Amino acid sequence: MSTAGVDRLEVTLGDGRSYPILLGEGLLGRPGLLDAFVGSQALVVTNSAVASLLLPKLRQSLAAAQLDVVEIGDGEQFKTLATYAEVIDDLVRQRHNRDTTVVALGGGVVGDVAGFAAATYQRGVGLVQVPTTLLAQVDSAVGGKTAVNHPGGKNLIGAFHQPRAVLVDVGVLRTLPTREFAAGMAEVVKYGVIADAEFLAWLEDNVKALLAQDASALLHAVRRACAIKAEVVAQDEREAGRRAILNFGHTFGHAIEAATGYQRFLHGEAVAIGMVMAMTLSERLGRVQLHDTERVAALLGALGLPTRVDGVPAEDLRRAMGMDKKVRDGRLRFVVCDALGACSVTADAPEDTVRSAIAAGLASHGT
Repeated sequence: MSTAGVDRLEVTLGDGRSYPILLGEGLLGRPGLLDAFVGSQALVVTNSAVASLLLPKLRQSLAAAQLDVVEIGDGEQFKTLATYAEVIDDLVRQRHNRDTTVVALGGGVVGDVAGFAAATYQRGVGLVQVPTTLLAQVDSAVGGKTAVNHPGGKNLIGAFHQPRAVLVDVGVLRTLPTREFAAGMAEVVKYGVIADAEFLAWLEDNVKALLAQDASALLHAVRRACAIKAEVVAQDEREAGRRAILNFGHTFGHAIEAATGYQRFLHGEAVAIGMVMAMTLSERLGRVQLHDTERVAALLGALGLPTRVDGVPAEDLRRAMGMDKKVRDGRLRFVVCDALGACSVTADAPEDTVRSAIAAGLASHGT
């Protein structure tokens, strides 16, 4: 296996555990690149669109393994217990044992479903993530959080299960529709807001290059986003404290997804709107200034993302937030921005302030 042109980031966990994020362009399809992380048997979880484009390349990167393949539906509406059961059924039908590895080839839905199956099949088997969307590359594929949705809320059923490796090939992003690429950029912007003001400024200066998918700019953005997430996960693997900052904008965003039946917005689009609501909440709590909120909203807009939502009653959003996993002792915790590049978690947001932040994010609210 050649490692030339492979940038390696290490996700360091407790008890001496770690795993690599392998980054670069044109990595998928490199002969044997993933053989060290997969044994003789593997189940690839993917969807039909991704399989037709990239499954042959994955086979080249897994030259030593016997591969079985299961295709699941494409879209958030398929991130369900029923889809999870399909994957488990296939593992059983193909007689996979505890030495097998589940390989997720696809976006966030594929990664989450495959990861949850790997976490629970025979009490846990190996997992390799091969994310094929920008959002999955910088967010869901790294960190070990796996889940499926419930009609009552997003990601309510899941487990922590770290992968053996993550392969991030930015070259595959050229197959993404424009809307999917923009959705991933929402999570990239998030990392600048929560942890690195200089990175946020770099994103503002490189919007054109990123939208053009300039290889150098894109690789820098993805690497920095992954590095920030790896650092946070290393400090707090199971979200007991600091890791919660990665949910900036997600409390509002998940509520938007749930209130619209997971049909109207891509996850990154909902998070973009949610981040603007979170900035507004932070502003009204006296933590940031109006120009900070406007700056984040302007960057998201320049990247082709929505920053407001219409046609959704504010009360529906507030009700959906009640099922958020960040509710503790009956109180909803919010990730708030203390300054661009720094965030914290608070349970002390007054109800009327929360409602005003929601209202400000509704298109009917006006400017």
